[in-house]
Amino acid sequence: MTTTARRAIPLAVVCRLGEAAPASLSARGDELTGEWVDAVALTGKAGEIQPGPAGSSVRWVAGVGDGTPAQWRTAGAALTKALNAWMAKDADAGRTPERTVQLELPSSVGPDEVSELVRGLRLGGYRYAVTSEAAPPTVRTIRLVTSDPALDEPVRRAAVLAQATALARDLANTPSNVKDPAWLARMATRTAGKVADVVVRDEKWLAAQGFGGVLAVGGGSVRPPRFVEMTWRPSAKAPHIVLVGKGITFDTGGISVKPADGMHLMRTDMAGGAAVIAAVEAIARLGLNVRVTGLVSCAENHLSGSAYRPGDIVRHYGGRTTEVTNTDAEGRMVMADALAYAVERLSPDLIVDVATLTGAMKISLGLRTGGLFASTDEIAAQVLAAGEVAGERWWRMPLASDVGSVADEFAEAVRSEIADVRQCPPGPGGIAAAMFLREFTGGLPWAHLDIAGPARADRTYDEVSAGATGFAARTLVELVAAHA
Repeated sequence: MTTTARRAIPLAVVCRLGEAAPASLSARGDELTGEWVDAVALTGKAGEIQPGPAGSSVRWVAGVGDGTPAQWRTAGAALTKALNAWMAKDADAGRTPERTVQLELPSSVGPDEVSELVRGLRLGGYRYAVTSEAAPPTVRTIRLVTSDPALDEPVRRAAVLAQATALARDLANTPSNVKDPAWLARMATRTAGKVADVVVRDEKWLAAQGFGGVLAVGGGSVRPPRFVEMTWRPSAKAPHIVLVGKGITFDTGGISVKPADGMHLMRTDMAGGAAVIAAVEAIARLGLNVRVTGLVSCAENHLSGSAYRPGDIVRHYGGRTTEVTNTDAEGRMVMADALAYAVERLSPDLIVDVATLTGAMKISLGLRTGGLFASTDEIAAQVLAAGEVAGERWWRMPLASDVGSVADEFAEAVRSEIADVRQCPPGPGGIAAAMFLREFTGGLPWAHLDIAGPARADRTYDEVSAGATGFAARTLVELVAAHA
């Protein structure tokens, strides 16, 4: 951030919906303002980007609509995309792209607006590609011009949250010939490990400790599973929240093999684990006064002679047994071990798990809304509020305790005749999966976040790029921040 615009650096300004002309242009005494506005049909709608008038010091004008925080995010993402496009044109024409731009903010902008703007600016240009071609030039620095020092902290915080989203996207987008359980564990060490304590356990430790779910799911792959434990401990008196993430680095479905169509997307089946890794790093960088433990069970669900089978009985950490009925319901198997470990070893004040768990949630809520299950109304409200601040949509789904007379039916359906529980009890798929996981929470305060829909985007919109979205990372950070 800077207080004064510099003449040598290309300048962008903003325009509100219906504004006769951007105030910044008028303030510079640009005599062509009205004529230029008519010529380009400037509306000021959120996401509109226009090149500035010829001869003006303003190179670009960005529309911010009515000026709501969400529209500032849209404007920031659109501006970054437009800047990158213009820089690519300059490079193609043999000109040296100007990689630093300054954006002048009106005096009326507040912390909420600038936070969303920074999120859009930082994420709007996100790109993940593995190609032989050189990466196109992109904007390197966008300096915000404002005289309000109170915006410094919101800008810094928003940048950390945007980086968390980008990290979660990078981890989930990485192809699975590179990304195996050991790789994901190493990346947790290289990222969150810079600011928090990270311990990685291998398959020998998992066997000794009785992590039967992780070992069963990972048993069909030649690349063995891992268990990642990340710890941020600012104060002994701080509340303790455990975040549990599903880390399936590729999912064939195992013996209950998936259809070929869409299987290539299963490289993002560890998006929940990615969100937890990114959130722990962001929480530590923000210095939040909450003790946080992040647990990620990492495994590949492959089809081979050593793969687990429908009909198997698996003993989880802590001793509870599961009757396997569908090897493609592997996420709940590895999550069960982590949840049981959290209950027995960590005794937290709150457990939150996040996973691309069920296709049922995609059918129920689509691709932009996450499913929320919570053990109490208070916890559900906290997650919904965190999502609102983070700009991520959640919809509360019912657990057995929420559905009256149907409760006994759902709860009873989890029981197995030959084991403690069965992996895929009958009933609505998302609810059935949540009911299974609840068996391993020890009655502690708990929320389950099913992100099967919003973890991936089929197209680019606003600050979201096609592919992994990084969904849930910011919600986790905001949820923890609310307990600080």
